[in-house]
Amino acid sequence: MKNSTFQLSSQHSLVLALSFAGVFSSAGAQAAFVDDAKGTLTLRNYYMQRNMVDRATQGKREEWAQGFILDLESGYTEGPVGFGIDVRGLWAVKLDGGKGTAGTELLPVHDDGRPADDFGRLAVAGKLRFSRTELKIGEWSPALPILNANDGRVLPQTFQGGMLTVKEIPHFTFHGGQMRANSPRNDASMQSMSLNGSPDATSDRYNFGGVEYSFNDNRTTVGAWFGQLEDIYKQRYFEIRHLQPLGRDWSLSSRLGLFDGEEDGRAEAGALDNRTLTGLFALKTGANTFTFAFQRLTGDDRWLRLNGAIASMLPNDVFTSSFDNAREESWQLRHDYNFAALGLPGLTFMSRYISGKNVHTATVSDGEKWNRETQLNHVAR
Repeated sequence: MKNSTFQLSSQHSLVLALSFAGVFSSAGAQAAFVDDAKGTLTLRNYYMQRNMVDRATQGKREEWAQGFILDLESGYTEGPVGFGIDVRGLWAVKLDGGKGTAGTELLPVHDDGRPADDFGRLAVAGKLRFSRTELKIGEWSPALPILNANDGRVLPQTFQGGMLTVKEIPHFTFHGGQMRANSPRNDASMQSMSLNGSPDATSDRYNFGGVEYSFNDNRTTVGAWFGQLEDIYKQRYFEIRHLQPLGRDWSLSSRLGLFDGEEDGRAEAGALDNRTLTGLFALKTGANTFTFAFQRLTGDDRWLRLNGAIASMLPNDVFTSSFDNAREESWQLRHDYNFAALGLPGLTFMSRYISGKNVHTATVSDGEKWNRETQLNHVAR
């Protein structure tokens, strides 16, 4: 199976000054709430074409959309316990695309196979801070090793729930929480969560927790995480990250991780068994970064994840494939270049090649596949 993808995207971010002086009567008491507030409006113009080589049912997927992502984050009110609020407004408009080329996941698809003209939603989360402990309740896009909202299309995925983050002990960070529902990256609705690939097995409880310890001047971090989609699956994750300077102009960053998971409770998606070992090594010098990555799956099932969520800890989870089938082994070579070195800040280039083997699915045994991807990205501020 072959996939060849070219993606060209452009993002424009505008930092907005927020003023809440007219809302709060006691400006002195709410100074931190206002002074620490920040806002960002991101205009994301996203064109995507996928040439589906060797697939007779649909030879091409092609869509173009304009996204608007407004992020407003307040500071905290003064006092022993501070309160704040975060708001995320999401809206996307179709610029091009039709029934015959739908399916890029830039836009929702109607029952007749046509992409929606526009979609969006408003996400609001309240937050509370005491000392170095923060509680957040509402809807937002979490970015955790065990749970990472998908931001790989025109609008990001969001989750509803609550999370507690504790940093009271030096060098340690503790996380814990529960998510109750999610809105996928190409849908404005709020839905129950499911195991990726098993949409009929749903749950409204995703419980998670984790601890990270940083040392060596914060160049080294070890972490342990746990996630449970109630009555469907549970999963553990262990990792170590390290950044090693190599002389004046070189540095090597590395990350090793291990996932281990199986069914949970009533096992509504059936018996599950997966272990996934990953590694990533990135050598940086000047404007160039050269990366080698691998991942190896064992057990009878593919990597366990929530529907729609990105596999941020799987280095070979990319636009056209995740290389996360049962027993699959894959490796990646990648090159990144930052054109800021040539006087063009915000312009970056990426090219990578990924090869996978020993692919096992319901219809394939010991299969092989490869991906070649190129991306040119521009962010103007």
